[in-house]
Amino acid sequence: MRVPYYQDDQVTLYHGDCLEHTEWLEADVLVTDPPYGMAYESNFNRDRRNAKVGRSVAADNSTDARDSALAAWGDKPALVFGRWSCPRPSRVRARLVWDKGNTVGMGDLSMPWGPTDEEIYVLGSGFVGRRESNVIRSQMLMSGDSQRPDHPTPKPIPLMERLIQKCPPGTVADPFAGSGSTLVAARNLGRKAIGVEIEERYCEIIASRLAQGCLDFGEGA
Repeated sequence: MRVPYYQDDQVTLYHGDCLEHTEWLEADVLVTDPPYGMAYESNFNRDRRNAKVGRSVAADNSTDARDSALAAWGDKPALVFGRWSCPRPSRVRARLVWDKGNTVGMGDLSMPWGPTDEEIYVLGSGFVGRRESNVIRSQMLMSGDSQRPDHPTPKPIPLMERLIQKCPPGTVADPFAGSGSTLVAARNLGRKAIGVEIEERYCEIIASRLAQGCLDFGEGA
């Protein structure tokens, strides 16, 4: 039996490769921000890179990690973050757009426009709730904000809550837990959640956030 990195009454977190720690496959719905396959390198807290903290995303040189996890997940419902310039997963039924507001994000710096959105792919069925626009606005915290977790691609808690509210009932899985946005949002909504994170420094961040014992209503995740 594998020992969780963190566990409470609602959330269980494992440190390691999600294809080896497969407990998350027993969940009911997947909500995750996997490596996009774009070899992402963040400028967030660039001064820290000169010390010990790297700003790249693990396994982001291809979509192999994402695709392997989704193949293991099968045809159960899933919400999966992505980017227009990278291959989409197979079996996408709908595309949501996360509008980041006035935040100009990553992109070609030679262009006079900067992206302010990311895609979220809907797979499987069983989603619930009132029908509304596929564009979801949720402002992300900027670099330098003291409330932003030390992670290159954090997702806002309010955004994750809105997504999970549309998910079918049951346990939420996140095999690429990152800074823990999905897990915190699920717990805020009274849902059980199982997460896996391959980098221990991010497991530490997730465990710290969950161990605070209070609801995280902040805009950053």
